[in-house]
Amino acid sequence: MDTLYGRNKEEHPEPIKAEVQGQLPGWLQGILLRNGPGMHTIGDTKYNHWFDGLALLHSFTFKNGEVYYRSKYLRSDTYNCNVEANRIVVSEFGTMAYPDPCKNIFAKAFSYLSHTIPEFTDNCLINIMKVGEDFYATGETNFIRKINPQTLETLEKVDYNKYVAVNVATSHPHYDSAGNVLNMGTSIADKGKTKYLLFKIPASVPEHEKKKSCFKHMEVVCSVPSRSLLHPSYYHSFGITENYIIFIEQPFRLDIVKMATAYIRGVSWASCLAFSKDDKTWFHFIDRKTKKEVATKFYTDAMVFFHHVNAYEEDGHIIFDVIAYTDNSLYDMFYLKNLGKDFKERVRLTCIPACKRFVVPLQYDKDAVVDSNLVTLPSTATAVKEKDGNIYCQPEILCEGIELPRINYDYNGKKYKYAYVTEVQWSPIPTKIAKFNTQTKEMLHWGEDDCWPSEPVFVPRPDAKEEDDGVVLTCVVKTDPMDPPFLLVLDAKTFTELGRAVVNVEMHLDLHGIFIPQQAMKTETE
Repeated sequence: MDTLYGRNKEEHPEPIKAEVQGQLPGWLQGILLRNGPGMHTIGDTKYNHWFDGLALLHSFTFKNGEVYYRSKYLRSDTYNCNVEANRIVVSEFGTMAYPDPCKNIFAKAFSYLSHTIPEFTDNCLINIMKVGEDFYATGETNFIRKINPQTLETLEKVDYNKYVAVNVATSHPHYDSAGNVLNMGTSIADKGKTKYLLFKIPASVPEHEKKKSCFKHMEVVCSVPSRSLLHPSYYHSFGITENYIIFIEQPFRLDIVKMATAYIRGVSWASCLAFSKDDKTWFHFIDRKTKKEVATKFYTDAMVFFHHVNAYEEDGHIIFDVIAYTDNSLYDMFYLKNLGKDFKERVRLTCIPACKRFVVPLQYDKDAVVDSNLVTLPSTATAVKEKDGNIYCQPEILCEGIELPRINYDYNGKKYKYAYVTEVQWSPIPTKIAKFNTQTKEMLHWGEDDCWPSEPVFVPRPDAKEEDDGVVLTCVVKTDPMDPPFLLVLDAKTFTELGRAVVNVEMHLDLHGIFIPQQAMKTETE
């Protein structure tokens, strides 16, 4: 297992032709671009946590039935500083780095002051985001890095904080019908307030400002005040429907005072994150037209979630699906000390993730009796009116043991049937991928012995009329490093294999990514 996780992976910046087995569809033309940690040891220093590793981008380019692989480390400021010093000198969430020990005590006091709201890393290792015609590697800090999707070259660094007051932001933005980016970030103790901001990055700029970047036109759409000034909620994603933004304020929170003193106490920022199992999880619904929050307060029991699956509106209700846990054990699983050889036997989650469907009645009878269930759709999910006017929601469990959900993005924010997911059970490492029908609860699976598939990405067939008309792509790493990894292409309807592209390299396990169709790519000369 440590070969999959702990070992540094080599980069392959020049294209390597994959051996294609089976038959790939002729219409599949473009680039699957993915991101994840690839280097965990620098000189004599090691990161503590798998999510801290230096970002390694990799891509599969589909061209006329042939497939080419390449990989390249993101040349972030973090990467360059660490490699130049031959040790970890930039802190990540789970690993606090310290300046050279021979620096004098004044320097230490000075750098302590600058760590209060820290200068975060630009090691953007989680996902890829499209802004206009450009692509960016993203993490969860205020920094993103522009990249060339064809060569994987690292380009300029963008600081969200220059345009909107956010210290952290999600790596799971949404895109509206015009291609504008909608994302959320937290503004920590700015002018005495901590709030969650929904911001928009336009897909294009006015004709007379063509030289200006889209970021100069970034705007805050609205803000939701944090329930606590010094304990903002951690969140990895948010939901969207045709008329609403869904923001979940979970009792999994950062302690800002602890973060401010973490450096001097010699602990990581991750140690400043705590789950309060007896607290409530609050749901916020923001009207996309009025930019105001719905006044009614909706909540559920304490939970920890990372990924929204999808959300939609039906008969005055908002229906949203999330993958949720009853505790925060997931993050701890990925400390590298836990990812040794006997990892599979030794490390077990204390709860299995569940796909929970919440059905929230935005339009309900205001004269309804206290303790009555306000959900009028056929569902086992409930929303009960309480004495104080708050509404207590309990979900329908759609299924258990799935993570890293993807959908046909044309159905984002709309009523949908299918989610493409990894299967995890008691170990957080996927051993299979599946197609899950949220309406019938049926599941189709793909798995082979000693295979570790990544997040499945759905690619629609051009001019597809049906939700599952297309293919599903997943990168598969083998347990034995001598066994070459491959990119698997499944027919999304039947979930059967169409073909695979085998690459003779040691591939890393990644996190998230996107498929860029050929027509969405700038030509090299542009």
